[in-house]
Amino acid sequence: MHRRSLLKASMALAAYTGLSSTSFFTAQALAAEPADGDIEFFDFDTLKKLAKDLAGKAYIDRKQVLPPTLANLEPLNFNAIRYDAEHSLWNENKGRQIDVQFFHVGMGFKTPVRMYSVDSKSKQAREIHFRPELFNYRDSGVDEAQLKGKADLGFAGFRLFKAPELARNDIVSFVGASYFRAIDKNRQYGLSARGLAVNTYAGGPEEFPDFTRFWFEAPSTPNGSRCVVYALLESPSVTGAYRFDIDCQAEQVVMDVQMQVYARTAIKQLGITPMTSMFSCGTNERRMCDTLHPQIHDSDRLAMWRGNGEWVCRPLNNPLRIQFNAFEDKDPKGFGLVQTDRAFETYEDTIDQYDKRPSLWVEPTTAWGEGSVDMMEMPTTGETLDNIVVFWTPKQPIKAGDTLGFGYKLYWAPLPPVSTPLARVHATRTGMGGFREGWAPGEHYPEVWARRFAVDFAGGGIEHLPTQAVAGNLTTIPDIEPVITASNGKVQDFQIIQLPNIKGVRVLFDWYPTNDSVEPVNLRGFIRTGARTLSETWLYQYFPPAPGKRKYVYE
Repeated sequence: MHRRSLLKASMALAAYTGLSSTSFFTAQALAAEPADGDIEFFDFDTLKKLAKDLAGKAYIDRKQVLPPTLANLEPLNFNAIRYDAEHSLWNENKGRQIDVQFFHVGMGFKTPVRMYSVDSKSKQAREIHFRPELFNYRDSGVDEAQLKGKADLGFAGFRLFKAPELARNDIVSFVGASYFRAIDKNRQYGLSARGLAVNTYAGGPEEFPDFTRFWFEAPSTPNGSRCVVYALLESPSVTGAYRFDIDCQAEQVVMDVQMQVYARTAIKQLGITPMTSMFSCGTNERRMCDTLHPQIHDSDRLAMWRGNGEWVCRPLNNPLRIQFNAFEDKDPKGFGLVQTDRAFETYEDTIDQYDKRPSLWVEPTTAWGEGSVDMMEMPTTGETLDNIVVFWTPKQPIKAGDTLGFGYKLYWAPLPPVSTPLARVHATRTGMGGFREGWAPGEHYPEVWARRFAVDFAGGGIEHLPTQAVAGNLTTIPDIEPVITASNGKVQDFQIIQLPNIKGVRVLFDWYPTNDSVEPVNLRGFIRTGARTLSETWLYQYFPPAPGKRKYVYE
């Protein structure tokens, strides 16, 4: 699939087009290094005007033919190219807390991305042109003689570093197409975000808008850990102007984003704040867990705080075929892909450290109106390919000439900055059903095929409800009532079991088919006591096997 090849190689790179000559003036050159271009006037309004003007012109894709010494690089050689720390963007400020360096073009990174340094007070900008002296090519095998005078090569992207180990303490990375990532206090990259998604699941080829230019505004104080990055986004269908106010906090990275997009053409599906992640297997999906790792995923759920105040948990799947779901909403309060389980024992992974992967939470800062949180889940056989895509889609169709504006914050953190006061979904498990819990499957053959689900809820004070002993060593909470519905088939055989170790309860039930349909079954549930809701809403999508395959392994 086209998306997967892009994600695997990180090679969906920027398109390039000439900058308008309007709104610029000539003045004394700025002193900042490594900027070496002519002085230009720049502010966010200038960028928005540029994006709007470009939307009225034909899109130009200018991937370049790289010198052979770069085009033929192997990955190990390419990774050996290092940016010279002495030429970091804000290197002249010795007390700096953050700094910027740039990625070299090469291999599949063939389209130049242009970079500019901006003085926030004077609104003066200078371009940073590519030149070999910005990089160290030792052990890369690159013939530097082929790069002399190649100022138009541009860069593949940039990365933002933080003290105390500047040039080694990588916290934000923009490289390849419009993909970008950030880390939190655990110092581990995970899922990615994008500037925009176009026609991800619209019956035709997907379009990958590119960030083609970046402008960097230094921190307002010498030792500040907050900077502003502006970006121009382009594709055949749309252009965009972005302002990223990046706050590199101790525990997390917060990006306050303002974006204005201009439609070149009509767009069937426009995805705002798209994010991509990987889910191979977890508590609810075991097909791909035939490894020494109990679970493998960057994120385990889609969390949503809907406009009406409802909290929703949708565990992720690794389906047998592509699945697309739209969750309608109006003015959402937030949503994101979340990694809730932070225990090493959950993954037993010493290389990829999935217990340290950040979550990504979107908090709208403007009214988004009507639309839907859309999610596409793709099958994957391993952990190197992102197979989960989530974004917001406006309800109104996008016509050529339309202008849309959105404001939002991106929180890269272990967990979202907000959470429900109700009980949360702790885990979802599923397996063979139709027999009494506690029996070994081979000792009891169910008369009718069924699928069992266990949904664990924790927190919200449910541990304080009165309990009652039941058979064996189990304890139930009789005041808790599960409310579970299914789009097809029937649910029955409910049990409520107390789980003292998580201060919560387990809701057990079986799903029985009532026909031969193999269409996905949408399950929805929560727990309550009387008229009082006790938990967030649990959503799940189950894929029943064909009638001839509805049997157990011991049959």
